[in-house]
Amino acid sequence: MHTFFRIKKYISYWLDAVDQHSLHSPFLYDFFTRIIKPKPDLNEYREIEQLRKKLLGNERVITVDDLGSGSSALTGNVRKISEIAKTSLSPQSLSILYSKIIDHYNAKNVVELGTSLGVNTLYLASGKKARVTTFEGSSAIGDIATLTFEFAKATNINLLLGNIENTLPAFIQSTGKIDVAFIDANHRYEPTKRYFDWLAKKTHSQSVIILDDIYFSPEMEKAWNEIKKHNLVYTTIDLYRCGLVFFDPSLNKQHVVLQR
Repeated sequence: MHTFFRIKKYISYWLDAVDQHSLHSPFLYDFFTRIIKPKPDLNEYREIEQLRKKLLGNERVITVDDLGSGSSALTGNVRKISEIAKTSLSPQSLSILYSKIIDHYNAKNVVELGTSLGVNTLYLASGKKARVTTFEGSSAIGDIATLTFEFAKATNINLLLGNIENTLPAFIQSTGKIDVAFIDANHRYEPTKRYFDWLAKKTHSQSVIILDDIYFSPEMEKAWNEIKKHNLVYTTIDLYRCGLVFFDPSLNKQHVVLQR
């Protein structure tokens, strides 16, 4: 589903993407050269990747309550953990990028919509000061994620199970300002826009919201294009697989497509 659409959008991205030599904004130049471009030390994340490997090899079958748009590669609610890991886990390169963003901004209050099996959550929680609240709709997947956190001895993660339509508004009412949020829960237009609007009310000038799979479907692209025009948004970065949103009023209103 949507395969041709994604290929077409990737070609457009590839043609439009620029590097630091085309960036005139000091903020964007600094962000690209300090966060996006440098090659990470993969040894730093070896333990998390070992857990990913175990999940990819786990043939146990579970019944999934899928409250989002579903998987583009899997059908039915009965799935192998290995299949879920193969299709739903964020690539290591992107998870490392998210971790670097959290460290760069000294983020403390970090939110993740869509826990999946918990590998990306561990990257978010690897920030020096980060405390992660992660939301998952499927109890069976949440159980696997909980085991993932236990194996990693991660104590700075709070997993909230249940329909995000109910759990997120309650959290928004009780939490303080959000430093970094990662949206990867429901790849439909209306829920994506709704979750963004809820989270945006809790942002401050140094907050970052990350949207996964902005070209997953025409619906997601529509949501992304409207988010770019949101009255609280000043700068956005398109990395094809994800979009980064910044709320600092000192930045010019601008949108840029950057190479990865």
